[in-house]
Amino acid sequence: MDLDVLFVGTAGSAPTARRGLPATLVRRGGDRLLFDCGEGTQRQLIRSVGLIELDEVFVTHLHTDHLLGLPGLLKTYGLMGRERPLHVYGPKGLERMFAALRPVVGRTAYEVHLRELESGHEVDRDGYRIAAFGVDHGVTALGYALIEDARPGRFDEERARELGVEPGPDFGRLQRGELVGDVTPDQVLGEARRGRTVVLTGDTAPSEMTLAVAHGADLLVHEATFMQGEAERARETGHSTARAAAELAASAEVGLLALTHLSSRYGGGEVLDEARSAFERTIVPRDFDRVDIPLPERGAPEHVRHQGRGVALPAASA
Repeated sequence: MDLDVLFVGTAGSAPTARRGLPATLVRRGGDRLLFDCGEGTQRQLIRSVGLIELDEVFVTHLHTDHLLGLPGLLKTYGLMGRERPLHVYGPKGLERMFAALRPVVGRTAYEVHLRELESGHEVDRDGYRIAAFGVDHGVTALGYALIEDARPGRFDEERARELGVEPGPDFGRLQRGELVGDVTPDQVLGEARRGRTVVLTGDTAPSEMTLAVAHGADLLVHEATFMQGEAERARETGHSTARAAAELAASAEVGLLALTHLSSRYGGGEVLDEARSAFERTIVPRDFDRVDIPLPERGAPEHVRHQGRGVALPAASA
């Protein structure tokens, strides 16, 4: 099952010539999940993967730089003749915000289902779930973690034959956890293999909640609005510095840290240098870069630039 994260918009509160407002697309198999939808997101999608018909949008908080792309996207879907429902999730206040936008959006021929989430709420999907968790931004705000279910351990065909199980449907039953005669799955299956975890914080200061949720994650997408010289301002505004985010990633032992929500005052290189002084496996993606996340036994997450060439990263420490 393929899993990747496409950085649709990586700017902070204001767009730049190279960075659009916040939006991140997570693709797992045939599922397409958009996290935040800043102004201009639909054009960013058109420029990268095309204006795909999303089924679910997750809003981290109700600041305008994270949601003003929604009215245009909803309107365009209507012009495209969309019929299937769109599900939008977000923190408390989401329904009130949509009511205020109704005169702008108008009526849609398709249904828009709204669901307000709180920290600890989960949205279950086939083989994974999206877990909402509270972050520290001075307003009601959520981060989201995509957590895959554990997978069965490796199937020992030789051991199954020794126990009298013939190749064919019975092999499949054992792998699904079913009993075959007197043979139990634990006799022929290795230890369960962990699924992958992707954590997206939205806007936040580093927090104990993020540290706990992100522990051992394959990819942590964390904001880095400021650098360490602006640490006081970061604290006052509920944002993070690059170094603070990197220190959190190191403590959480994540596989890879991706820093987004960059202020227009930074180009990116200086942000990367500051972060890598605390956590080497850090990237600062530009718009349309992506991170491919293979199954754990097949390797580490890989940063792929928009041009399509991979980026070599230091090996994770043991």
